[in-house]
Amino acid sequence: MNQAFNLRLATETIAKDAQQLGVSIEALENISIEVSAEIIQQPVLQLVLTYQVTLPSQILANQFNWPTWQQTQVNFTDYLWEEICLECFIAGSEIDNEDIVAIHHPEPHKIPLQQTTAYIEINASPDGRYALYQFESYRNPATLPPLPLYETDGTTCASINWRNCKELADISGENPLSSTPTAVQTAFRYERSFSLPITQLPNQQYAVANMLIEQIHPCVILWFGKTDLYFASGHASPPDFHSRDYWPKFEL
Repeated sequence: MNQAFNLRLATETIAKDAQQLGVSIEALENISIEVSAEIIQQPVLQLVLTYQVTLPSQILANQFNWPTWQQTQVNFTDYLWEEICLECFIAGSEIDNEDIVAIHHPEPHKIPLQQTTAYIEINASPDGRYALYQFESYRNPATLPPLPLYETDGTTCASINWRNCKELADISGENPLSSTPTAVQTAFRYERSFSLPITQLPNQQYAVANMLIEQIHPCVILWFGKTDLYFASGHASPPDFHSRDYWPKFEL
């Protein structure tokens, strides 16, 4: 079972963007970005996010700044939103730290949840770099870079696990390794997948970093040369990924 998101382009500057890139407005509207969220059990319980980008023309593909996957690049890195960036925001109710140990043997309706405006931001570059941040409320704290999200020990920065990120040499549109569960890069199609550990609560609910997942907002920034395009399932005006009014409900 997975939750699918079809991201759409923020259109405030679409005419100027199309002119800069030498394509039609329709070509930009036809960029397809699909994101799927899935809960898997192996090797540990985790939320898997898979991003698929499909470009409608060679002109756009030629200007696309998609970086090559590199294992040596896998590390916590700030300011990834200044480049091509796969993002996801997660928000919900907070679970008290001292009660995490009781989750596996809870009394009915006794999991302590606190309504909160806090949320998590995940940034991931296709080359392997990543960052996870925590906010108490809308863009608060306002420090740059934002405060890292920490593991429950309070000292280790949280991380993601990249999945199946080997690049394929074939870009003809035909994948000779189609039976192999690897990320595919054709002339116009690009894919990345990563996961983060989660905790299962009663009543088929899930938590990440001590937060019950109630909203999830995958979004993407793409760069074509010096032109940046913003994609999400819904947009504020001007685009603002942090605006929770546009975040979908988590339905897994």
